[in-house]
Amino acid sequence: MSSAASTSGGGALAHLRVLDLSRVLAGPWASQLLADLGAEVIKVERPACGDDTRGWGPPWLADGAGQVTREAAYFLCTNRNKRSLTVDITRPEGQEIVCQLARDADVLIENFKVGGLAAYGLDQHSLRALNPKLVYCSITGFGQQGPYAERAGYDFLIQGMGGLMSVTGTADGEPGAGPQKVGVALTDILTGLYAGNAVLAALAHRDRNGYRSGDGQHIDLALLDVQIACLANQAMNYLVSGTAPKRMGNAHPNIVPYQDFPTADGDMILAIGNDGQFARFCAVAGRPEWASDERFASNAARVRNRQELIPLLRQTTLQRSTAEWIAALEKSAVPCGPINDLAGVFADPQVQARGMRLDMAHASGGSAPQVANPIHLSATPVEYRKAPPVLGEDTAAVLRELGHSDTQIAALRQAGIV
Repeated sequence: MSSAASTSGGGALAHLRVLDLSRVLAGPWASQLLADLGAEVIKVERPACGDDTRGWGPPWLADGAGQVTREAAYFLCTNRNKRSLTVDITRPEGQEIVCQLARDADVLIENFKVGGLAAYGLDQHSLRALNPKLVYCSITGFGQQGPYAERAGYDFLIQGMGGLMSVTGTADGEPGAGPQKVGVALTDILTGLYAGNAVLAALAHRDRNGYRSGDGQHIDLALLDVQIACLANQAMNYLVSGTAPKRMGNAHPNIVPYQDFPTADGDMILAIGNDGQFARFCAVAGRPEWASDERFASNAARVRNRQELIPLLRQTTLQRSTAEWIAALEKSAVPCGPINDLAGVFADPQVQARGMRLDMAHASGGSAPQVANPIHLSATPVEYRKAPPVLGEDTAAVLRELGHSDTQIAALRQAGIV
């Protein structure tokens, strides 16, 4: 196979080849991160249908003539800078193709159910026997062992089981009370980020004392573990106090005022993190006496007396528009902001200045919008080399690199193997 440098970028990870057998979000999020940083990523997909998210529309990408394609927005969010290879891994010929790729790969990412790839000889033991330097990352709902290991895990399910929904949503006794999931599949995304970190740690271990081919390893990542780890202060609040946190809507359990407030024409967020900021807010609001009131003078006092303070603040914030509050508070260095919808997000001058929206040439859509990677590296910046591929876009090229002739490739296609 050709060198990784010929199909990867000039980024920090341009020397790495990643074989991506994952689908949907957590695994593809990790592999896109590695691809953005320069790695060559070959995405292995099922012939005819591909990654599940290719069918998760509408919305669908439109082509240059405004006609809807079959490229789902969901798929486009997490598969740029990858090559798409279609292979039927249930067939011996397809398994051999994956094994050929694995022999020369640095990383493999998969999110099949526990033991799901062993039947095809593509499990970590089999592939690491072929390539001892391989870092093999398995992502599952519940991990490789434990009473739930065999269960399928989905983000929504894990948000509930892992405690996130117990602290997300309107408080009991208020209109609309009840647990809520986060508006994006956050557990999947966080797992993808942990996976990227774990892969880089395993590669650093493998390579830190000079290249040693036997130093690959297996990474076992579970969505449930990640969700619990990311409860952060809420988990620690429980472990320290023994009292389970409750839903508080947009309020913060440890800081007051730190939530949304109504204005004359909408809503805004106050994110006051210390007593100095609170005093400056009080001055702008025309209520300087609150800053010296023993009930509100310190954050600890405000937390104890939030039921008294919050109604007073809401009466005050209703007196001006959101824009008026933000202009006045920003001048006094009081953290605040609007609650934007997505149109407002991408119209925001700061978001535009940071280049968070971009467009890439796409094989069937003409052009595909993308949300930029937020990492800014001064010497090895993120590169946007290739839009999310159409299904099987790179199958022939990858097979040629493995030594297959055009006649052999045609036969594999005819047999439904690729």
